[in-house]
Amino acid sequence: MPPSHDPRPAGWRVGADIGGTFTDVIALGPAGEVVPMKVPSTPPDYGAGVVAATTGVLSSAGAQPEAVVAMLHGTTVATNAILSMNGVRTAVVTTRGFRDVLEIGRLRRPVLYDLSWSKPEPLARRRNRYELGQRITADGRLDPPASEDEVRTLAVRLRADGIEAVAVCLLNSYVRPDEERRVADLLRAELPDVYVTASVDVSPQPHEFERTSTATVNAYVGPAVHGYLTRLEAGLRAEKVSAPLLVMQSSGGLLDAASVAQRPVQIIESGPAAGVTAVQKLAQLIGLSTVVAFDMGGTTAKASLIEHGEPFVSADYEVGGGMNGARGLSSGAGYPVRAPSIDIAEVGSGGGSIISVDAAGALHVGPASAGSRPGPACYGQGGELPTLTDANVTLGYLSPQALAGGRVAIHPDLAAKALSPVAEQLGEDVPGTARGAYQVAVSSMTTAVKAVTSERGRDPREATMVAFGGAGPLYAAALARELGISTVIVPVYPGLFSSLGLLVADTERHELTPYRPGFAVVSALAAEFARLSAKVSAELGADAVVDRLLDMRYRGQRFELRIRVPDGDLTDDLLAETRARFHAEHKRTYGRAGTDELVELVNLRVRGRLLTPVSIADVLSLPAAAGREPTTRECWFGETVPTPVVGRSDLGTEPVEGPMVIEDMDATTLVPPGARAHRDRFNNIVITWSAA
Repeated sequence: MPPSHDPRPAGWRVGADIGGTFTDVIALGPAGEVVPMKVPSTPPDYGAGVVAATTGVLSSAGAQPEAVVAMLHGTTVATNAILSMNGVRTAVVTTRGFRDVLEIGRLRRPVLYDLSWSKPEPLARRRNRYELGQRITADGRLDPPASEDEVRTLAVRLRADGIEAVAVCLLNSYVRPDEERRVADLLRAELPDVYVTASVDVSPQPHEFERTSTATVNAYVGPAVHGYLTRLEAGLRAEKVSAPLLVMQSSGGLLDAASVAQRPVQIIESGPAAGVTAVQKLAQLIGLSTVVAFDMGGTTAKASLIEHGEPFVSADYEVGGGMNGARGLSSGAGYPVRAPSIDIAEVGSGGGSIISVDAAGALHVGPASAGSRPGPACYGQGGELPTLTDANVTLGYLSPQALAGGRVAIHPDLAAKALSPVAEQLGEDVPGTARGAYQVAVSSMTTAVKAVTSERGRDPREATMVAFGGAGPLYAAALARELGISTVIVPVYPGLFSSLGLLVADTERHELTPYRPGFAVVSALAAEFARLSAKVSAELGADAVVDRLLDMRYRGQRFELRIRVPDGDLTDDLLAETRARFHAEHKRTYGRAGTDELVELVNLRVRGRLLTPVSIADVLSLPAAAGREPTTRECWFGETVPTPVVGRSDLGTEPVEGPMVIEDMDATTLVPPGARAHRDRFNNIVITWSAA
């Protein structure tokens, strides 16, 4: 039985998600008990916080560590290694004449008219890029093959140069993967302490630059991810948590830790993907057709689109360059990665985002963040710079006493003190400055939502927004109104919703092969799909659900769309239906469609899924809460307004007019004036705006 399968779903399942400010943990018991916990993150050793939070939540639940049958994790360790540029010294080994592929790259710029912009430095410096006197031709011939003596001599140089990770990226290796793997194996034998990646094992596709970049990113973060997972597993074992450790992939599925350590490039968007997965499961349960998933935490705000129960999964995206992204027209700022990833747009607006004024007197929010240490000024942990959290406390939207179930004390006087210098620069009072920062953040976040809707040919007004994250419910109603979205849903445990997504995610594996002329015969295409399907089924088990996909484009295009092949035996008629799906998707996305004669197949893919034994309906029960008397707090909406403050359980099924503040243990929901809110049968808070 593969290590990623959970053989004992009756025990406790624990989902742990690391954020920039908080580490969120949810435990699900065999009788349906749901026990949440939110604690500050513990940089630089984030794993220590995961272990402490896991033991804490089990203790709170009265459960023994031995009773845990699945440990599910979303992590930012790979992303942090790139954004902070603290990966290991990485080398690239390539074919002679192709040493500068990373340097040359593509002629793309994220901003056309910024003359001060420059491309990020390659993760492997030029002096750490080495050439071999070998060649794989476009048709797969070795002319000549790599010499073993030359590879061994190169290994001596790599050791002398202090190389800690190697990416082997030979020209045309995707048509002759055995040659590249042979070189990688020789290097592993000579350098047992060095992390070695073969590009065909992470991205067996054409496009030399993107394949080399993907392998280099994988090698650059590989030791950090491997070390982190090793330490985390050891820490859990020391606390007697011996359950399999499964890690969320960027594609929205779980994978065993050993496989992740080999291909860490698959988990760069691990944390955000878990939240989108939770929204996907919720949308399927409620029957929502088009959903915008809006996640705002302590550092960033993210948006993703889900249609007909499925999120958009991008074949490639970029990491680094200050922010991760997959936007075609804004690409060029980071390092290309070709690995399945939920298409998530991200902006640097979060609860910890710092408020500032530029030289021209304009108000800015982020992208710099106070993080968890020292955190916002109102936390009283030494932070002095004003953040969005400080603004929200000043406006009365957040509790003036404590957050995170009482674990984080709040000091409103420190929030006002931090905002005062900004207010003086603007010539505004402190509440007006705080409200201005709130509105600037809303404006910034509309760009993320439009990136996954309008830029894809979708009308955001046709969608329902599901808001989560520690700060998402505080901004969702205002953001929805800005975009013309009439309905916002705030699910239970919104501040820990990514952790909840880990509990309900499927285990998932992907396999890919580039299209070759021999596949023009339908029987050959069917045989290749069968081979890939058998491979993922062998890894996941006989119960795996396997989907077939084709990357398709029109002749002359640079980018492709991923289209799901309908179920059934692969025939000419089934391929014709797949092409029709491609035409429809292309027209919807780009406004035009071509003819069958122009269609090209680029890649064959299969996705295997081992379905989770847990339904999201199992974790949507109303959190246990001590009885509380509704109170009133002064909130600022252009003027001071006495605003009712209630708990989720106090909200009825009939819509109530705002303004209103609804406090959960892990998040606060703001219902502005002009909006209405009620609680549905799944205990979601439903906020609606009138058409006006």
